[in-house]
Amino acid sequence: MSIKLAFSRPTSTAEEQALLFRQYRATGYEGLQLKGAQYAPYIADPAGFKEAWGDAPGLGSGLIAGGRLDESGIEQLRSVFRFAAGIGTELIVYCHGIPRAEVTSDDIRRYADVLSELGREASQQHGVKLSLHHHYNNPVMHRDDFDLFFDRIADRSVGLTVDTAHLVKSGIDDVAEVIRSFGTVIDNFHMKDFEQGDWRVLGQGAIDFKPIFGAIQAIGYNGWMSADEESGGEVVEGMKACYAFMRSGLK
Repeated sequence: MSIKLAFSRPTSTAEEQALLFRQYRATGYEGLQLKGAQYAPYIADPAGFKEAWGDAPGLGSGLIAGGRLDESGIEQLRSVFRFAAGIGTELIVYCHGIPRAEVTSDDIRRYADVLSELGREASQQHGVKLSLHHHYNNPVMHRDDFDLFFDRIADRSVGLTVDTAHLVKSGIDDVAEVIRSFGTVIDNFHMKDFEQGDWRVLGQGAIDFKPIFGAIQAIGYNGWMSADEESGGEVVEGMKACYAFMRSGLK
């Protein structure tokens, strides 16, 4: 299996969402990784989602979800598991919404235990994979946090979504080192550029992607790679620019 290219971006209107859903395959992408607002109205009705938006291959190949690991947050995540199974999603990308300053090393280990159980549940009961999206100002943010968290994960029940821009914003400049060190657990990439505090279209920011693509190839990665386009630009223009940049980088 080769690397599969996906696209992800927030949409503010139904018309913008329809444009995203219609154009991703025409642009060349194999999948869409959906933001929460793009599927939340149908969380208890996967058939209704498919009726409203169709069931083109790769539509909802990944679902981005977030929250806290309290009782209500866990139940909400389980509802995403069920919805994912209903629309044929492969991957749930989880952003753990707790500020890093509120978190200790013991907390990170405890979160890993909880997510290990949820990852097994997602896989065994619903046939989907749970992947942690590290994030600026989330529990897994600093370089040492990655070691703490993944040393504790049981049986590779949770994978890692590497977000290039969130690493850099978090003060981790050697993105390639993270990729090489965690190559055995990486199951998704969010490719995003960054400069002067703002997200940028791929290739239009300050991140040097040459060593990043080199590390991706060095670990023999063959899963999903999604452009995570949050610059606020035009939908189709961003799709095309990100696709061209990723294809060029993987040559």
